[in-house]
Amino acid sequence: MRVTCVVDDAVQRSSPYWGEHGLAFLIEGEDGKVLFDTGQSGTVLEHNLRLLEVEPAELDAVAISHGHYDHTGGLPALLRRVRPDTPLHASPELFRGRFSQRDGKIEDVGLSLSHEELAGQMRLVLNTEPQEVISGVWTTGQISERPHPQGSSAYHRMRHGDALVADAYLDDMSLVLRSGSDLLVLCGCCHAGLLNTLEHVQRAFEGRVVVVAGGLHLTSASTDELQHIGEILAAMPGLRQVCPNHCSGEAAFVALTQILGSSIVHACPVGTILEF
Repeated sequence: MRVTCVVDDAVQRSSPYWGEHGLAFLIEGEDGKVLFDTGQSGTVLEHNLRLLEVEPAELDAVAISHGHYDHTGGLPALLRRVRPDTPLHASPELFRGRFSQRDGKIEDVGLSLSHEELAGQMRLVLNTEPQEVISGVWTTGQISERPHPQGSSAYHRMRHGDALVADAYLDDMSLVLRSGSDLLVLCGCCHAGLLNTLEHVQRAFEGRVVVVAGGLHLTSASTDELQHIGEILAAMPGLRQVCPNHCSGEAAFVALTQILGSSIVHACPVGTILEF
């Protein structure tokens, strides 16, 4: 199984790929291809897929980590080119209105497509329970138990009736890739919280986590919290790689590298390939 970073905030120097604030991964297994998230725009997504020589019509499924624009912005362009009835896996909370509220200004940061627009072209698989996307690739389902800090932003809001309230991030999910007894946890933004996500995976899936990759949303984590997370990761038997990108933050990358070592922690810009 091969995982390629298709969209990220960072691009290697002189790379032909384009970057933007957003995230997308391509997962290629024996039973097909899955696109996990779509970045912020169709422009960057289509350009990078073209360099990878992957046509949207080749995708066997799409999975969405949560409804924010930087993970769903490429969907409108994708809809025009995927095969009809291609499954789209996501949370039932995907279509809830989501906003950013700063300095008295409210900005829509949610999914730009309606349920009807998506359902008209793709087969929606909206479930709170883990779902198998292709053989060996699963959604985590809803991460309900959250005793540890979430990957929250103070300005994120969601619609609740007629009001805007603090976003509960109930739509947030990750993917779990299985190879024998080994598990790779692929995160979109990890708004549910990295430690909450890992504990959920360990409850829901047999095996040991050997790779953690993607957006870990540790940009607002304190020094003590980063130290605690690093120590938890260091104590995980079998953990071989941690590949943070997108919303993980430079401070988190440095802190995790200091605790786990540079042989385990690696950057994951556009074009990075993880063989699993």
